[in-house]
Amino acid sequence: MSQSPTQPTPPAPPLAELALTGDLARPARLTVPDLFAWPQRRVRVSFECATSGVQHHGFQGPLLHDVLRDAGPRFDPARRKERLRFLIAVAGADGHHALLTWAEIDPDFADAPVLLAVGIDGTPLDRAGPQLVLPQDRCGARHISGINAIRVDGRYPSWSAEGPS
Repeated sequence: MSQSPTQPTPPAPPLAELALTGDLARPARLTVPDLFAWPQRRVRVSFECATSGVQHHGFQGPLLHDVLRDAGPRFDPARRKERLRFLIAVAGADGHHALLTWAEIDPDFADAPVLLAVGIDGTPLDRAGPQLVLPQDRCGARHISGINAIRVDGRYPSWSAEGPS
């Protein structure tokens, strides 16, 4: 009886990467393992999904605010009103996008516990990439899976009630 040759194990797919860009002193490319460098939070979330009803999940990950603060947003942290003009655009590999304001995640303002989840229901997200989790949202429309880009923007053109200047 002959033995079949051992089949080589295919290499594991690469870890998903998230690009932090925009008005940051330290733009970065991060993986899920990199996100373990920040303190981890755990939250239970229930949200209404338009296609599959109410969903219940447990998420773990660092606060978005902590990760972005360490990337050095280009504003003077002592000037509160300067922080209010910064927007945060989050994009997922599947084409979904969400927009937040810095004031939503800033402890001096709304202090929303927005997570960059590295795990869902005890399953790590190493290969799929982190997820944007907004526990305060009733519906899951701003929940983004497989985040591949976050852009911090404080330099959009000025505008007024009369239109762009």
